[in-house]
Amino acid sequence: MARGVLRPAASALAFLAGAGAAAFAYGSLVERRAYTLREVSAPVLPAGARPIRVLHLSDLHMAPWQRDKQEWIRSLARLKPDLIVETGDVLGHARGLEGVRAAYDGFRGIPGVFVHGSNDYFGPQAKNPLKYFLGPSKKRPSTAPRLDTAALTAYFRDLGWTDLDNRAAGLEIGGAHLEFFGVDDPHIRFDRVEAIPGALDELREDDPFSDDNAWPDEGPSEQRQAVTIGVTHSPYRRILDAFVTYGASMIFAGHTHGGQVCVPGFGALVTNCDIPRAQVKGLSVWRHAFRSAYLNVSAGLGTSIFAPVRFACRPEASLVTLTPAP
Repeated sequence: MARGVLRPAASALAFLAGAGAAAFAYGSLVERRAYTLREVSAPVLPAGARPIRVLHLSDLHMAPWQRDKQEWIRSLARLKPDLIVETGDVLGHARGLEGVRAAYDGFRGIPGVFVHGSNDYFGPQAKNPLKYFLGPSKKRPSTAPRLDTAALTAYFRDLGWTDLDNRAAGLEIGGAHLEFFGVDDPHIRFDRVEAIPGALDELREDDPFSDDNAWPDEGPSEQRQAVTIGVTHSPYRRILDAFVTYGASMIFAGHTHGGQVCVPGFGALVTNCDIPRAQVKGLSVWRHAFRSAYLNVSAGLGTSIFAPVRFACRPEASLVTLTPAP
């Protein structure tokens, strides 16, 4: 009798083990490299403005040998975006900048903005992936290898992109005035979100056409409206709430990997921050204090070299078209 009971149990365990191995193999060998472009639109521009195509890139976790990822990203230049928003965790190896150059050199001359993530400061470390189910990962210990963040920043600036780490900046894109502010990575408490109001005040003081000033080529009845955009690597609630309070109508973020390993029909199991699971990736609306902003969270294009698997959550870039509000 005992043997009759044990045989079905053993068969069930063997089946589960086989299914788990097959899922891991698929997630590591197939889906992790199934790069996809997600296209959405957000109605945040003033009436009459022409649409602005924003290429949102995030979480490359680039290693120099990842040629397929580099080639796929480089191919996105064919989209001819008006603006690139890079939300951090670009590096994934001490020589990651070699792969980043191969991927991003084709975007030279396209306006862009960027912030850094923790993996742009600290190299990857082997860790138990089950710890992610216990809550957001902690700040990396002092034993983590430091990466050449300054070289990455210099490269982005050489591309013509603007650093938004605890800063604000204005850009003219397609005839529209875009006002940006951002923070360094909140996941490791590098953000200085309290500095944003002062940075915005300084930006607006330096802008001769801010507030109620007219467009230079328009009559006095035509007023220029700035569209305010917040940029962060990690979409923690306190950051998103502050961005909405400071007037953002559009927010870009990364960090979550969309959950990275998801359950079909259920979605992400973890977010690696305190954002709700329903908003772990894609376009949604973030509401705070009777205000709201569109929020685009990228599921990112990479993984840690120590956790090279995705399941039911393809690596992605986003093409977000900003359109006139109704």
